[in-house]
This record gives sequence, structure tokens and C-alpha cells, in this order.
Amino acid sequence: MSEPEECLPPLPRPARRPRYGGKNPRRFEQKYKERDPQRYPDTVAKVIAAGKTPAGTHLPILVEECLAALALREGCIGVDATLGYGGHAARILQQIGPAGKLLGMDVDPLEQPKTVARLRANHPEAEFEAVRSNYAGIARVLAARGLAGVDFVLADLGCSSMQLDDPLRGFSFKVAGPLDMRMNPGRGLTAAEWLAKVAVSKLETALREHADEQRAEVLAAALAGRNFASTLALAEAVRACIGGPAGDAVEQAVRRVFQAVRIAVNEEFTALDGFLRVLPDCLKSGGRAVVLTFHSGEDRRVKKAFQAAHGNGLFTSISDGVVTAGPEERRLNPRSSSAKLRWAIKA
Repeated sequence: MSEPEECLPPLPRPARRPRYGGKNPRRFEQKYKERDPQRYPDTVAKVIAAGKTPAGTHLPILVEECLAALALREGCIGVDATLGYGGHAARILQQIGPAGKLLGMDVDPLEQPKTVARLRANHPEAEFEAVRSNYAGIARVLAARGLAGVDFVLADLGCSSMQLDDPLRGFSFKVAGPLDMRMNPGRGLTAAEWLAKVAVSKLETALREHADEQRAEVLAAALAGRNFASTLALAEAVRACIGGPAGDAVEQAVRRVFQAVRIAVNEEFTALDGFLRVLPDCLKSGGRAVVLTFHSGEDRRVKKAFQAAHGNGLFTSISDGVVTAGPEERRLNPRSSSAKLRWAIKA
């Protein structure tokens, strides 16, 4: 006699995503389609066509101009010193082919694994190695691999869009988030901790040198030594300090404060100076360097370093001025508006 069939309870229905008000999602965590371009390419295309960057992604800037300045060819060996989302790296891998090799450097432990997975899936034949390192460590990275010099180095400075857009990273004041701002969340002080400890004079210097802030003295006195619970709390404190009617001028001041604090927390100028100091020695004769900057403090450093190396005979040629994004790229990607490209060729 056969055993009676066991009646199993029905499987539970998967939980539905929380609904959001309005036609389109507004919060980062609600934009799951934008954050999955492989499954929802049409949604991503619509967002880009509207002049926005899809959430959780990054649109590479001045790509064609970078490739032209790097003068890549089959078999080249080089470094993307700021791997980020991998947009520039993907195009570089296409140009250098399987005979070439690309080292991709980045300090972000959250984004780098995602980028590496995308690049290896889309370029399975490419010779690509990801390195967890700040770009200031480029000489050490090359020496560890027995490379006396490379054919090219690309550095795209500043924050990537996926870092700016994620409230949990604390780079933006669009929505509430922890006041963090660290490129590597596992190292150093958060922005909140740094502000709570910083002296007024040091914050004033950071505001002037990192963001050209004219109200540096007043803002430093109002912000230094205070505890801020969130990104919005810092933004409100800046607005309260400046006073007057709300508008673009006030919001620009908030952006400058966030920029200055981010640069200080991540010691970005210290890293940039170290990178520029060793850059000529990391290139082969005839090798090319391209650096993208996004504000005057960065560009001044790159300009002066390139001019000094050119004057010392380390570079045979450097760009006379800067290359900037054209009208169409600025329309499709407003974050490209402040980008400046400089290049140099090793003697």
C-alpha cells in the first residue's frame, strides 16, 4: 500500500518592493532599475538622454579626448590610477587589446569589486589587474610588478557619481545620510569626526585652499569643533551661518564647504602632490600622462607640476591649456562642465 501524499504548505509570496509616491522614484534606494543597467538598459538610456546620471553609475567624462591624448595602440601597458566605475578603463581595454595590459588602481573597497566584475565580464580576453591603492602609490605598485615604466597613465580626480549619489557614503547634502565622506570607509576619520576635532584655523585654511571660499573665516568659526549628526545638519549650519535669502549663492557655499571637508578628510591634495612628484619616473620614454581635474585647486597643482617637469626636461611636451567638455557632453552629463584635461609626454 502506498504512503499517503504529504500536503506541503504553499510557498510564501516574495515581498513586494515598497511603493513610492509619484511617477518616478526619487530616493537612491528606490532607483533599482537605474542601478541595474544590464537588466534595464532602456530605463538607463532615458535617464542619460534627460541629462542625468543613472543612480549607482558614473558616466566617464571627456573619453574621446582622453583616448586621443593617450595615443593608445595594441599592446600598450599602462595604469588607470583612479579606476572608479571603469568607464575609461573599458575603452582603454578595447584600444590596447589582449596583447596590452591595464592596471586599475582605486581605494574604494565598496565600488572596486563591482567595477572589476563588470570589466572582466565584458572584456574576458583582456589583461587587467585591479590594485587596491591610492594613486599616490603608483611607483610602489609598478615596482612590485617589476615595471620600470609604462606607456600611459590616466588619472580622473575627484568623486565618482555612484559615491556622490549613495546617501550612506555621506558625500552629498541632497538627502540625509551619515556625515562620512571617506573614499575608503575603513580608514581614517569620518567627516563628522574630523569637524568635531578640527581647529578653527585649520578649517579656515581648508576652506580657502580646497574650495576658494571667500567666507572661510566666518564659516570656520561657526563649524569647527561642532558635532553634526548628518549631512543635512552640516548643510543647514552653513546656510544659517551665511544667512540672507535662500538661493544659488547659498547652495554654492554649501557645496564648497562639502568639497573642502571631503578633500581634507581624504587628504586628496597630499595624495595628488605625491602622485605628480613621481609621475614622470613612472612613464617610459615617449609615455603619456593624462589628468582630469574638477576644480581650481586640483588644476593649479597639475599645471604647476607639468610646467616644472617640462622645464626640467622630464617632459618633452605638455598641453598649452586645458581641454574641456563640449556643449553636447555638458548637456548629457552636467557633471562634465567643470572638467579640465591636461596631458604630458615623457622625454
